[in-house]
This record gives sequence, structure tokens and C-alpha cells, in this order.
Amino acid sequence: MKLGLGSYACGWAVSAGRMTARQLVDRAAELGLSLVQIADNIPVDKMALPELLALRRDGVEIELGARGIARDYMQRYLEACRAVGSGILRVVIDSAGDEPTLEEAARRVAGLAPDLESAGVTLAIENHDRFRAAEFAWIVKAVGSPRVGICLDTANSFGALEGPDVVFEQLLPLTVNLHLKDFAIHRFANNMGFQIVGTPAGEGRLDCGVLIQRLHSIRPEANVILELWPPAEADLESTIAKEELWVTRSIDHIRPLIPA
Repeated sequence: MKLGLGSYACGWAVSAGRMTARQLVDRAAELGLSLVQIADNIPVDKMALPELLALRRDGVEIELGARGIARDYMQRYLEACRAVGSGILRVVIDSAGDEPTLEEAARRVAGLAPDLESAGVTLAIENHDRFRAAEFAWIVKAVGSPRVGICLDTANSFGALEGPDVVFEQLLPLTVNLHLKDFAIHRFANNMGFQIVGTPAGEGRLDCGVLIQRLHSIRPEANVILELWPPAEADLESTIAKEELWVTRSIDHIRPLIPA
């Protein structure tokens, strides 16, 4: 089990063009981490082979993340995985204009299994907010390939009206990659509803230590990827500065929790 920096831990900087894939790799090294996950907010499938090869850095392992499971798109990402040496390809099933049914998603993923095996890549399907945890588990079990598992995100399933306890029970046994994203739940001042907001790791409702230990006990090879949801400040500069502070505070909290 390794701790890695995800590109969605630096989402504001990435979306503003302040952090490239290479800068993310270098930032992980500066933090003393040996792993990064470059997800779909930095679309590496559009990079030429020399650009991909230039992302490699001694001592830093790279994982990739995609959005969508169209076959041609997945093939481009598998080529990118080969170029950067990624053994994990995290994927969100839905993409713009393409939201396959549960059965269609399973059929497409099953069709990719031989290519995943050939590339030496494990597909990590992220629990996003259209399907429930049991449905994601069904996809993995229906495909029945050791090269297909779950990327368990600790907050996404609120969008499917499911809390962490339900999600962890269903998906931890199938997890090959963990997106650790802490959160708080606040009632609005007028008492008319709640809001779910991100926090630095260890400062919200998530018991990071218990979750990491549970995962390690059943999936010790699964890596932990930091992601963050920092609310926007009054201006972009302040928001990015807060995001960077949250990264360092979160890494400081999680690092001692990773089993040796």
C-alpha cells in the first residue's frame, strides 16, 4: 500500500492551468511521495508519446485515470498506461453524452478484459453518483476478471443517497484503489437543509485510520490516493493557496496511517 497525490487533490490549480501533469509528478516528489494519479482533469490521452515518456521520474510511480468507457478511448488510455508504466487505470463509467446502462457497462468492460490482461493494467471502476454501490459491485462480479476492480471514493456515493458505511461494506472487498476524500456535513444557518463540504484529511467526518486499516487487511496492495474538495474562496489565488495548504496538511495526517 502506497500513499499518492491525485490530480483532483489539486483540482483548482489544474483547472486554472497552474499545474501540469509533469508539475504534479514533481510536486509528489517534493512531498516525499512515490506515487501520483493523473486523472481525467489532465487528459493524457491527448499527449504524444514523447510527452508521456517525459512524465516518468525516478522514484515516482504513475497511475492514470479516465472518464468514459468507449472502446477507442480506452485503447488510447491503455497505450498511455504502457508509456508511463501505470498498472492502474481508474475510470468513471459516464462521460459527456454517454451514460451506458448497467448491463451495457458490464458488457463493455468485459470486452476490455483481454486488452487489460495484455497490457498488465487493472481497471479500477470508480463509484460515481449514478449507480449505487451494489450496482458497481455487480459490474465487477459480472465481468469476473482479476483485472477489473473498484476505485472506492469516500464521498461520491452521497450523490446516489448512500453513506460511507453502506459503500464500504459493498465495495471494500473489491477495491484495488482508494480515493481518500474527507468531508464535513453542516446544517444551513436557516435549518433548511444540509451541505456536504470537503475538509483536509483528518479534519472531517471520515475516520481515515480505520478505513485504511480495513482496506489493508483485505487488499494490502491497494494504494491510497489523496483527493480534496476545497470550497472556493473570494478569488482564485486564495483558493489555490488554500488547496495547497490542504494538500500538505492532509499528507501529514495520512502518511503515518499507511502500514509499513
